[in-house]
Amino acid sequence: MRKLLIVLALAGCAARGDFTMAPAGLSGGTPETIFVGTTRMKDGEAYGFGRSGEPSFLRYDIAIPPDREPGKVNWPPRTRKPDGRRDFLTLDQRDFGSADAFSAALRAALKLRGQTDAVVYVHGFNNTMAEGVYRVAQMHHDLQVPGVAVHYAWPSRGSALGYVYDRDSALFARSGLVTLLDEVEDAGAKDIVIVAHSMGAFLTMEGLRQMVLKDGPKALDHIKGVVLISPDLDLDVFRSQAKDIGKLPEPFVIFGSSKDRILNISARLSGTGERLGSMGSVAQIADLNVIYLDTAAYTTGTGHLNLGENPALLKLFGGLVGIADAFTADARGRVGLLPGLVLTVRNATEIVLAPVGAIAEGRAAP
Repeated sequence: MRKLLIVLALAGCAARGDFTMAPAGLSGGTPETIFVGTTRMKDGEAYGFGRSGEPSFLRYDIAIPPDREPGKVNWPPRTRKPDGRRDFLTLDQRDFGSADAFSAALRAALKLRGQTDAVVYVHGFNNTMAEGVYRVAQMHHDLQVPGVAVHYAWPSRGSALGYVYDRDSALFARSGLVTLLDEVEDAGAKDIVIVAHSMGAFLTMEGLRQMVLKDGPKALDHIKGVVLISPDLDLDVFRSQAKDIGKLPEPFVIFGSSKDRILNISARLSGTGERLGSMGSVAQIADLNVIYLDTAAYTTGTGHLNLGENPALLKLFGGLVGIADAFTADARGRVGLLPGLVLTVRNATEIVLAPVGAIAEGRAAP
């Protein structure tokens, strides 16, 4: 246990990202608009880790710099002036005075883009407000996801040692997520896809469960897909949530890795053998209508955000709808379905991703 705490403490020593306004006249980045619903408590001009019983609604315009690697969020260093070609910067921020004003602005954005689709991103454990917003901007931009980006910012403490606080906050934040989904639907979004990372996957499943228990299966009619990235979720809890939900939204895609160091630590801290996002075998969820994508071959660093940070996986996820259709239509021996990737099917629900070079060298799992 002491070693685990040391690892977490070291992880929390890195400087944390914060919003940096772009100086007047600075150019160079591509704007990405993120609509935000949050149950973080406002502390002065910022939203901290305190819990608010009433949700707030915002919009951020984030500049994505051209000179960076896909999957990376470049925080402006304090040792120089912000650079629009290298740094993620905030172009504008607006606090909406009411849910109606937020819904109207989102409706206008959908109409302007000729869209009826919205992607709702739910961040995970140990995130500040800025880190969640900037990461959503990065992923939505790099994945070239169609539809308007919406972010649910729940009150994470933003500390590597705040695991219990975040776990309680995820439970606290369930109704706030449901409220945000209702506002997105009211704004005219006919197809809503939810993308949740880490502990945000637990929160998402709790929110979907709450919707069904309150209003029945039709409550999920507008949820056209769910993607869980490295879900920090106990397997028994996930199965119980899925049972209460009944028919899961389709497609229901899980990106996991047995090499996820953060989830392996989480499993030990919680006293369980493994988490949904770090399973060694999908046998325990093989009866559920889900697609499990094993990204272990692409592990970098802690392996806890392989999808969001790995350029090859970014390209893969960018075609989520087409990929899901391909999997359900014919998941047998698909070689070269995507550039640079070989898909090896182990069973009806698990798909192993590996680089073509690894297959040639015999390093990928059979």
